[in-house]
Amino acid sequence: MKYNPIDKTLFIKNRKKFTAEMRPNSIAVFNSNDIYPISADSTMPFEQHRDIFYLSGVDQEESILILFPDAPKEKHREILFLKETNELIAIWEGAKLTKEEALNVSGIKTVYWLQDLEKIFFEIMTQCETVYVNTNEHYRSNTETETREDRFTKWWKSKYPAHSVAKSNPILQRLRSVKDSIEIELIQTACNITEKGFRRLLNYVNPDVWEYGIEAELLHEFINNRSKGFAYTPIIASGANANVLHYIENNKQCKEGDLILLDVAAEYANYASDLTRTIPVSGKYNKRQREVYSAVLRVKNEATKMLKPGVILAEYHVEVGKIMTSELIGLGLLDTLDVKNENPDWPAYKKYFMHGTSHHMGLDTHDYGILTEPIQANMVFTVEPGIYIPDEGFGIRLEDDVVVQEKGEPFNLMRNIPIEIEEIEEIMNQ
Repeated sequence: MKYNPIDKTLFIKNRKKFTAEMRPNSIAVFNSNDIYPISADSTMPFEQHRDIFYLSGVDQEESILILFPDAPKEKHREILFLKETNELIAIWEGAKLTKEEALNVSGIKTVYWLQDLEKIFFEIMTQCETVYVNTNEHYRSNTETETREDRFTKWWKSKYPAHSVAKSNPILQRLRSVKDSIEIELIQTACNITEKGFRRLLNYVNPDVWEYGIEAELLHEFINNRSKGFAYTPIIASGANANVLHYIENNKQCKEGDLILLDVAAEYANYASDLTRTIPVSGKYNKRQREVYSAVLRVKNEATKMLKPGVILAEYHVEVGKIMTSELIGLGLLDTLDVKNENPDWPAYKKYFMHGTSHHMGLDTHDYGILTEPIQANMVFTVEPGIYIPDEGFGIRLEDDVVVQEKGEPFNLMRNIPIEIEEIEEIMNQ
């Protein structure tokens, strides 16, 4: 892995918190992701399933974690199953984790090779009553691919049909949404790498550069700082492209006088950062661009202050909408009649700001979190208002990542990344 070793106490604590929520005499099983094929002998780069990583730190394919806190044998209370290295694998792919290395990464003492899985699993299943399955119940989940987790669940259900079934996901949704101090440090590292990339491109951008050239500059800086690359597919949207919320083609030339909306950020150690800035191709914002930019920044600053323990996200978004409505009236994009006649299910401001202001983030860019439950301290959120004006040929979004505090305003993990108009212009014109 490119990243530095992570303190295994994080994963030990995570397992302890998870097992404390399990039913008596139950086991929980977590599988790594598959390596997904492209065609011929080509595959996509491996990405570890975030849940097994959260609980073990193991960042390797064909891995299985089993938790059995009430196991009669103490050594079976935490078990890792790993792919055993052989000489051929070591030559062609590089050696896999040894049992000792797995212990150092995870803090798990009992490690078996995968060929022992069925024998050990049979023994465990004769001793437990309930199996926790790890389904994906994220509110944005939309996948048709059968995962390794899905196949494993089908296999054990057919072989052991009398066992009760429980779900890991509700436990993980709550645990993963509140970050440990070690996790916050990892997210901060991702944000720091993102800052380096952003400052690099401020000195690169000028009229007639290409969106993909900006992407290349960022990727160079990210990888050079121990990141695998982008935490999500980058959006580098110049001019009217900014009005397409998920514009990812990044294949247009940046023209003098246009703005570039950059929704780009680095990952580090599987933890995401999530940044958006909107910068002028020519190094200077015009009068109208400054007006809209300043309005978006005011909304972001006010929305940030509202992220406090006890707040419900749905209510938060309503309040942010009121602030945005006021700004849009000030910009002449809405009038009081628009607001008076608005549809309550799709308020007038949604014409220019149609997405949410904040989402959980961490191991996933859109991280786990139960939206109907109150915000807690040490949750990490984005704050990302935007105003999109197709008739004027530009859109502006600004986004930072913040940590909710027990008292006071959230802590901004992107506090050092330029966002004020004057600072961006100054750097671009040095």
